[in-house]
Amino acid sequence: MPKIVIPEFMDEAAIRSAFVGFDVVYDPALVDQPDRLAAEASDADALIVRNRTQVRGALLEGAARLRCVGRLGVGLDNIDLAACKTRGIAVYPATGANDVSVAEYVIGTAMLLLRGAYRASDEMAAGTWPRDAFSGGREISGKRLGLIGYGSIARETARRAAALGMSVAAHDPYLAEDDAHWRPSWGRVEPKPLDDLLRVSDVVSLHVPLTEGTRGMIGAEEIAAMQDDAILINAARGGVVDEAAVADALRAGRLGGAALDVFDAEPLKGAAAERFAGCPNLVLTPHIAGVTAESNVRVSRVTAEAVAQHLRDL
Repeated sequence: MPKIVIPEFMDEAAIRSAFVGFDVVYDPALVDQPDRLAAEASDADALIVRNRTQVRGALLEGAARLRCVGRLGVGLDNIDLAACKTRGIAVYPATGANDVSVAEYVIGTAMLLLRGAYRASDEMAAGTWPRDAFSGGREISGKRLGLIGYGSIARETARRAAALGMSVAAHDPYLAEDDAHWRPSWGRVEPKPLDDLLRVSDVVSLHVPLTEGTRGMIGAEEIAAMQDDAILINAARGGVVDEAAVADALRAGRLGGAALDVFDAEPLKGAAAERFAGCPNLVLTPHIAGVTAESNVRVSRVTAEAVAQHLRDL
C-alpha cells in the first residue's frame, strides 16, 4: 500500500476522497517536527507540502522510496527540483488553483492602501470624528497597475484591475511582444521595461518566482525610482523584495504604502519583524494571499488527484 505523508494543512475532504486504499499520514504539526517528519518520509512514496516544508537536503536524501511530490501551491523554491529530476521524482504544483485568491488579495490591498479610510475604526470607536485626516484617500479608478511578471496570476489581477478602471502595464522578458496575452478580450496590457514600469505605475505588484535572477530585484534603488505615493505589493515570493528598503522608504515618505505577504525568512520574527514596527500604510500578512476557504479546496483537490493518479500508474 503506497504511503503518503502530508506535513502541512490540507483540505481533509480531498484527502478522504482521493486517497482511498493508500496509507496516509496527515499531520500539519509535522512541518515543525523535523525528526518525526524525516522518520515518516523515510518510507514514503509521496510527500504533499505547502511552502514551509523544505524538500531538499537530508529530508529528500532520506526519503529513499519517494516517487512524487505534490505542492499545495505553485512556488517550487522549497523543492530541490534538480535532485528530484535526477531521481525520477515527479513534482506536481497546483497550477491555476489559487490564481483568483492571489489576484483578489492584490486588488483588495491596493484599494485599502490607496483609500486609507479603513484605518479610522479605532479612532471612531474612541469617539473621535477624524473626517479631515482621512479625506485624502485615492480612488483606484484611473490609476496604473504595473505587474512585474505576467503569468496566470498576474493576468487574473490585470483583468480585475481593468474592470475597476485601471490601465495595466507589465514587465515580462519571457513573453514575446506579439503574444496574444498582451491583447486580452477585455482590453490591452502594455509591455514595458522594468525601469519604465516602476517610474509610471501607481501600484506595482510582483508576480515572479524566486530565482538567482529575481532575488533582491526590488531594492532601495528600484523603490527610489517609483513615485513617492506609489503602492508596492508582494504576494509572490520572499527574497524578491528588500524588506529593509521597504520599511525605510515607508518611514521616509518615499513610498505611499506596501502590502507584503511573503518574506525572505518565514515565519517572520525577531529583528526581521521588528523592522516594520511603526511603518505607515503597511499591510503584513502571513503568506496567505493564495489561501482562502475556496482555494484550499481547489488546491487540495488538484494536488491530491495528481498524486493519487501518479501512484496508481506506477
